[in-house]
Amino acid sequence: MSVTIFIFGLIIGSFVNVCIYRLPRDESLVFPASHCPHCKTDIRAWQNIPVLSFLALRGKCGTCKNPIPWRYPLVELLHGFGFLFIFYEFGPTPQTLIYLLFFASLIAVIFIDLSHQIIPDVITLPGIVIGVIAATTILPPGLRNSLIGLFLGGGLFYLVAILSVALLKKEGMGGGDIKLIAMIGAFLGWQAVLLTIFLAALSGSVIGILMIVTKGRSRADMIPFGPYLVFGALTSLFWGKNIFQWYFSLGRV
Repeated sequence: MSVTIFIFGLIIGSFVNVCIYRLPRDESLVFPASHCPHCKTDIRAWQNIPVLSFLALRGKCGTCKNPIPWRYPLVELLHGFGFLFIFYEFGPTPQTLIYLLFFASLIAVIFIDLSHQIIPDVITLPGIVIGVIAATTILPPGLRNSLIGLFLGGGLFYLVAILSVALLKKEGMGGGDIKLIAMIGAFLGWQAVLLTIFLAALSGSVIGILMIVTKGRSRADMIPFGPYLVFGALTSLFWGKNIFQWYFSLGRV
């Protein structure tokens, strides 16, 4: 069973790689067939096996020998191990299927935001709808908790965006981030969305300071916030209950 789930994760990761490349370019996910972005040569079936083909080709296109980005096997392996972790965390349940979809969407967000500084609506808007429906029927939050999470997360970020423009005369929160946190709230509920925002802000601040110190970045440089939100969301999904239990136990010490 573990091998099957891992292979399934690799296959989904391969499809997510297609999404990461094509969605920001407004290209079809179906046509044309997979091809090298440099020489446009169609990729043969044996060259499209997750991870193994990358190793067999030594990280280069089989035709033009241009390097294949390490992102491809990385995304595939993330899905392989991530799907295994989700399965053993939540078991063979309908919840697991929803969380696999949620996980794949978040991984796509990370790499699209890092490369293009955008978070496509085609991921977040359907994700909001699916999250509310899933929370109403399958996932623990329930309809009320899901809707509060959706509007609390999205509302807080929308308020930050308005205040940034009004007071600082610059964009402080992109529309993609607003829709992403709304999607996370729809799936996980209001408590988890608050934890997600806290963890995203904390990790973003730490990484931002390190980048300023080590790489000479300035505070004015744009840093995609989507990956930090994804980190916060996945942490909340897997360990949110433990974090809340630990936090509330501090008052009883």
